[in-house]
Amino acid sequence: MTTPPASRLVHALAIAASVVIGAMTAVQSRINGELGQRIGDGYLAAVISFGSGLVILVIAMLAWKRGRTGLRLIAQALRSRSMPWWYLVGGAAGAFLVLSQGLTAAVLGVALFTVAIVSGQTISGLIIDRQGMGTMAPKTVTVSRLAGSLLALAAVVWAVSAQITGDIPLWMLVMPFLAGAGIGWQQAVNGQVRTVADSALTATFNNFVVGTVVLVVAFAVHGAVAGWPTGLPSEPYLYLGGSIGVIFIASAAIVVRIVGVLLLGLGTIAGQLIMSLALDFALPVPGHEIVWTTVAGTLLTLVAVAIAATPSRALRSSSSA
Repeated sequence: MTTPPASRLVHALAIAASVVIGAMTAVQSRINGELGQRIGDGYLAAVISFGSGLVILVIAMLAWKRGRTGLRLIAQALRSRSMPWWYLVGGAAGAFLVLSQGLTAAVLGVALFTVAIVSGQTISGLIIDRQGMGTMAPKTVTVSRLAGSLLALAAVVWAVSAQITGDIPLWMLVMPFLAGAGIGWQQAVNGQVRTVADSALTATFNNFVVGTVVLVVAFAVHGAVAGWPTGLPSEPYLYLGGSIGVIFIASAAIVVRIVGVLLLGLGTIAGQLIMSLALDFALPVPGHEIVWTTVAGTLLTLVAVAIAATPSRALRSSSSA
């Protein structure tokens, strides 16, 4: 059956929105990474990012009745057990992402940090789409989706190959990889919360409440062991990470229902790489020069997104299953 033009247009716009979400993620990574480096404490930088976003959302919840109604719908769903409680802890994955930004992005450079999370994000998106979650029905693994995913992984390896040196601790690459794997899961559960609450604001608010609690606890433990920061930078732009996060997390909760976790992930990957290159070119990080393989890998990622978004046959037809 032919897809209606209106549906194709919505799908295309959703993929374009995924790219914009990825670009905002890269900007947040640069801001939070610099904030963590200036403070000398990535834990506090993460708390500031999530906490400032939570303040914005509290004000929005007070002003918008629909958001508060969404909280009551979530409470009813939990009491009736029509929604599992773990849908509500997606913010923990977001907290881990922001923490990894504060601890590693300034050292790795935005481009290298971004491509480090791509592998985990792509793999988790493919698995979640195949299995489905809640109201999100499983999506068939098609030839184009699998080919696009594999090409994206190859593009990441190519883009990052020239920048990996013995001077970079292994944990700084492993941490963003795990954060990337958590992104797909976070987007999926936030999409489910948004469906139950019938409000992207409610889903985003819940995400930031959970993430802020996790980060405050982590900061308190780290501070008690390693000591407390002594001051904060005065530049206002360093405190915009939370507001940027509010926008792209709310947007992702809407878009994931249209394109699924895999295409949302691939679209955001493309946006992250494009914006990362732009930032590293305009505002370079000392010691991290842009090389041709990073540019080529970014372009190849765009090709991977286009391939994955193209309809094709399933790897196994229902008749042969």
